[in-house]
Amino acid sequence: MIVILFGPPGAGKGTQAQRLERDRGLVQLSTGDMLRAAVAAGTEMGLKAKEKMDAGALVSDDIVVGIVRERIREDDCANGFLLDGFPRTLAQARALDTMLDANDLCPDEIIEIAVDDAALVDRIAGRYACAKCGEGYHDTAKKPKVAGVCDICGSTDFKRRPDDNKETVAKRLASYYAETGPAITHYREKGVLKRVDGMSEIASVAAEIDAILDARG
Repeated sequence: MIVILFGPPGAGKGTQAQRLERDRGLVQLSTGDMLRAAVAAGTEMGLKAKEKMDAGALVSDDIVVGIVRERIREDDCANGFLLDGFPRTLAQARALDTMLDANDLCPDEIIEIAVDDAALVDRIAGRYACAKCGEGYHDTAKKPKVAGVCDICGSTDFKRRPDDNKETVAKRLASYYAETGPAITHYREKGVLKRVDGMSEIASVAAEIDAILDARG
């Protein structure tokens, strides 16, 4: 099975991708990981990517698609894989279509984890964690049982990620929609895109995705 998973930052795409890898044996393929592995292995596309990177240039879509082509030919992808964060642009989506078609492959499911932007901004901007044990909390959704004291380890030291603020999150969402929105529209217009409610609980999102995948039989 081949699955493409879309979702903006903070939508829980990574969580669902890891679960699908664990529960369904789908190899999770992320562009960053594939790029680093190809460069380290010195593959044909990895060498081309390294040349661009060493020159301070962006890695072209052709090279990225080539790296995906190399990766999916490896034995561990024989039983299925999940593309996480790729295609990122419309050009990459079209190139991926061409590449898969040339290899007599096509995605079994293309799933978008859809979110309410304003609610997602509040969800991310309200996150913080215990600085000692890493237990996660939220300003409104999950407060410590005793104010200022971690439920797990009793620490009173908490931290927030510097980029977990409303301005930064809003910019990340805008960038995602500007770059990846046209790719999502491309698949929607082809009638092959499914959507799940990314604002639900993690288990509910997982159940929606599983229902889509199980419907294929």
